[in-house]
Amino acid sequence: MNTDTRNNDGVHNIISRRRFLDYVAAAGAAVMIGRYSLAADEAPAAAGAKPNSVFGGVAIGTNTYSYRDGGIDTAEQTLKALLEDGLSEVELKETPIRAFGALPPAAKKGDLLGPKPTGEELVKLRTGLLARAAELRKMYNDAGVNIHIHKCPFGGTEDGINFNFELAKALGCRAVTTERSDSLAKKLAPYAEKHKIYVAFHNHTNNVPSIEKPDPLLDYGQYIAFNFDIGHYVAGTKGKSPIPVIEKYHDRIISLHLKDRTPEGGNLPWGQGKTPIKEVLQLLKKEKWPIYGDIELEYKVPAGSTSVAEVAKCVAYCREALA
Repeated sequence: MNTDTRNNDGVHNIISRRRFLDYVAAAGAAVMIGRYSLAADEAPAAAGAKPNSVFGGVAIGTNTYSYRDGGIDTAEQTLKALLEDGLSEVELKETPIRAFGALPPAAKKGDLLGPKPTGEELVKLRTGLLARAAELRKMYNDAGVNIHIHKCPFGGTEDGINFNFELAKALGCRAVTTERSDSLAKKLAPYAEKHKIYVAFHNHTNNVPSIEKPDPLLDYGQYIAFNFDIGHYVAGTKGKSPIPVIEKYHDRIISLHLKDRTPEGGNLPWGQGKTPIKEVLQLLKKEKWPIYGDIELEYKVPAGSTSVAEVAKCVAYCREALA
């Protein structure tokens, strides 16, 4: 369990937990119309039914990076893939959001709002973009999919940073994910606190969360959190289990990226590597921690298969693990 109580707002954690569990309860109540029930061995429902990928109380989704090799670029194509995979949860990346018109098409990397409008032009631009984001959220929600996280770059300007949090609210997100950077965490912490939206930092093999001592990233604010990649952790630590990290920081982890890697670093089809995906999922089920489990397909799609088909295999793996 986490013995580090720095920046730990108990009331806020309880509220966040209740909101998450309310969502899970609602999904469970809708089991008769869901494509998948909470039971791992339930057969798919009739075509066209809404998906339900909350298994054993654990919300399973995918990072839409998983579909990068399938020519799936638009919000509509992405939604179709999610429905085919039976997923009711998603971490939505920049490309489908931009394609839907919720981001300016001409925005440059590092400048979320593109050329810097001011005054009435800025207000008009933000209003239009956020209206499109609300339409995108409705399209996904009406189909039975919850956008719990988005991943769009934070602009360098104050307007761009504030807009990214406003975009998260319009999409219905609990958090925005980005790559780990302690300096960025320090910069974003006041904005995250202002908007009451988490910034969840994603680790790679060279910057995994500290387990031997409290991780300094979390000192910057209570809305600074982890998007913990358990496969990268196994590879980056030469085979150490990610479970102690989850136990230590469970109240500061918004989501997990699920993949199977080896201590040598290779990505493999699930069940062929050394990442304890099943044990991690069972821990979330046992402890009832409100942590999303997002599939991140990184192994090579086999000849004759598709990214959608491979994500479906990972969904089945999760469903079986949580039976």
